Amino acid sequence: MVIETDLLAGTGSLLLGVIGDPISHSKSPAMHQAALEALGVPGSYVPMHVKSGQVGDAIAGIKALGFRGINVTIPHKLEVIPHLDHLDETALRIGAVNTIVNDKGVLTGYNTDGIGYVRSLKEEAAPDLKGKKIMVIGAGGAARGIIYALSLEGPDRICVANRTADKAEAVAAEWKDLADIRGISMEQLPAYLRDADILINTTSVGMHPNVSDTPVEADLVPDGIVVSDLIYNPLKTRLLAEAEQKGCIVHGGLGMFVNQGAYALEYWTGLPAPVAAMRNAVLKSMSE
Repeated sequence: MVIETDLLAGTGSLLLGVIGDPISHSKSPAMHQAALEALGVPGSYVPMHVKSGQVGDAIAGIKALGFRGINVTIPHKLEVIPHLDHLDETALRIGAVNTIVNDKGVLTGYNTDGIGYVRSLKEEAAPDLKGKKIMVIGAGGAARGIIYALSLEGPDRICVANRTADKAEAVAAEWKDLADIRGISMEQLPAYLRDADILINTTSVGMHPNVSDTPVEADLVPDGIVVSDLIYNPLKTRLLAEAEQKGCIVHGGLGMFVNQGAYALEYWTGLPAPVAAMRNAVLKSMSE
């Protein structure tokens, strides 16, 4: 994918943004604005508050205003799909879109959550996922992208634990052709967690401001395994802090957030994303 050359030559300006409800908390504008500046690409990345029922109008506006692309965050990752011209295979399989590319009025939806997460996990905590026993807590939209991406890495087994076991079982059944995926209840989690190599929390339990909460009590977490949490605010959740005390390798959500954004930026520009600048911008924004 190659961006229009006149933008890189400085004769135009790239228009990007993110839609969601709410949107004021998003760190994407700070991250992507820093990325554009690091690349020397003129452009703007704007947050847009779009309520449910207005998504179709918003997507029409994206086309009319000449946006090169947008990110899509909660709760619109499914609602945007009927308004797009194409979905790539990953977005189609996951059933959710977090990135849209506008090629001269033709809109294509992608999902960079899963690949962004796996890139981060392999770089920071678990270089090889082949043959690993993985426990995923949660079966929501974030979990779907991650489970799909993990299933392509050749794991021995993926267990999906959810408060509603039926939902976990449905996710497992959907991708049973890709890997050994099992849906279980939270009551069954302790038995399966005993021999897990990697534990991943995809829920919001432990997110600011409820930082004293944890999805799994520390005594259930095996010593020395990899423990990962999608939450990046706080940078180290209670789950990660307690796991670290047990000698676990811990992995926070900042890397996933930055990497999903990096993939999106590469789709929009055709240029390698300045990942370090993006990470620093998020950290700076969180400290302000």
